[in-house]
Amino acid sequence: MLDMLRKKLVVLTGAGISAESGLKTFRDSDGLWEGHDIHEVATPEAWEKNPELVLEFYNERRKNTLEAEPNAAHLALAELEKYFDVSIITQNIDDLHERAGSSHVVHLHGTIKKARSSGDPHLVYPIEGWELKMGDVCEKDFQLRPHIVWFGEPVPAMDEAELVCSFADIFVVVGTSLQVYPAAGLLHEVPNDIPRYYVDPKADEFMSSFPAMQIISEPATTGVPKLVDLLRPLASTPIFGE
Repeated sequence: MLDMLRKKLVVLTGAGISAESGLKTFRDSDGLWEGHDIHEVATPEAWEKNPELVLEFYNERRKNTLEAEPNAAHLALAELEKYFDVSIITQNIDDLHERAGSSHVVHLHGTIKKARSSGDPHLVYPIEGWELKMGDVCEKDFQLRPHIVWFGEPVPAMDEAELVCSFADIFVVVGTSLQVYPAAGLLHEVPNDIPRYYVDPKADEFMSSFPAMQIISEPATTGVPKLVDLLRPLASTPIFGE
């Protein structure tokens, strides 16, 4: 009942917020992800060609995730649940939002801490520890693969994300260039007349495409705590003239 009385705050997060916890993505270095061409480790073709390499790559990413800690930006977004009905839509595959305390997180690109059947995508399992091996199979004896949306695959969570955005009273973007689709298209699902905020050190470079957004041109760890101060007064503002 309480959430029905609160404004709906929707936050889209990208690589920038996780980078400040020490987690990198391929976009940090000319298409390479920790020294690998993405087509070698993040496509269905890569899985067919060399599943051992793909498992090894994601095992390292999983180990890195387990060693990382939520940063000030993750914690600040979790704090906003005191004032708003918050949904976070993330392009990141780590679980730092959840570990910071956020209770509703939609993972567009899957999550590193789960595996799914290579023969039945509906069979998804938590991974204990950091390692997924060849020979680890589902109940139907198909090899388990990372529960990640690879390049060239559909994004199953997109429908949920679009629905969440359509109900937003406030929309926030953190740590992403808004240049990569389909995630960038979520901006067009948000109601036109609501407050919008953009936190990213390069936000100024992209504002010609999104002129209606209020920007905080800072890294997430400093920009999001400032955003919290801006948003807190809006929590008590009536919605739709109530």
